[in-house]
Amino acid sequence: MSEVLHLTLEGFEGPLDLLLDLARKQKVDLAQISILQLVEQYLTVVEKARAEARSLRLELAADWLVMAAWLAWLKSRLLLPAENNAQEEAEDAVEQLQERLFELERMRLAAQWLQERPRLGVDVFRRGQGEEYIEIDRSGLRVDLSALITAYLAAKRRSGKKRVYTPKVRQYWSVQDALERLKRLLGVEKVSGWQTLGSLLPDHLLLDENPLDRSAAFAGTLLASLEMAKSGVLEFQQEEAFAEIRWRAVS
Repeated sequence: MSEVLHLTLEGFEGPLDLLLDLARKQKVDLAQISILQLVEQYLTVVEKARAEARSLRLELAADWLVMAAWLAWLKSRLLLPAENNAQEEAEDAVEQLQERLFELERMRLAAQWLQERPRLGVDVFRRGQGEEYIEIDRSGLRVDLSALITAYLAAKRRSGKKRVYTPKVRQYWSVQDALERLKRLLGVEKVSGWQTLGSLLPDHLLLDENPLDRSAAFAGTLLASLEMAKSGVLEFQQEEAFAEIRWRAVS
């Protein structure tokens, strides 16, 4: 059975709820609508559903009947002589009917949402019977919870003072260390030609896997060598920006 009662009348063609909406907004002339045709088409749909042995939803058929009755009542208000407050009563009746239609639409959408949800046994399936098993404790331990807590507290009391975390202090290659190494190299070895800045670093720093230590060593060595260059002992060369820095002793 269809969710919508489609009407084909002299002054209107479409679903019944649309006719009510148009009547509320005064966009259709109810005087031109044949209530007799409306009732006949309603009965035709109901009888057809019964004849074809389809499921006849009584609540839906009842809603259609109520809508048709409201339309007949509204049209009667137009045909009968006007009384005091008749127009206001008709407008109130239309608003009540419109609110009922909105409620029915919300119920229909909620029912559709529930129908589209995964259904147990159709879309999803319950887990089968769980496997039965017997747990066997082969440890031979018999532990009492209160005794375990007592032993733990006793061990904590025997541990004495709480341990205090002391972070490891890292020793970085300072500018002073680099300056002393430079003076020692220039005083002992005869260095000729341009050398890389890395040649001034100790071997253990060049092989250090910690990038922070290597960066600190390079920075300290660069500052120390700049001090030596300021004193006229060293000179530097860099071909372009961010290129490798080279040095040599001033003869």
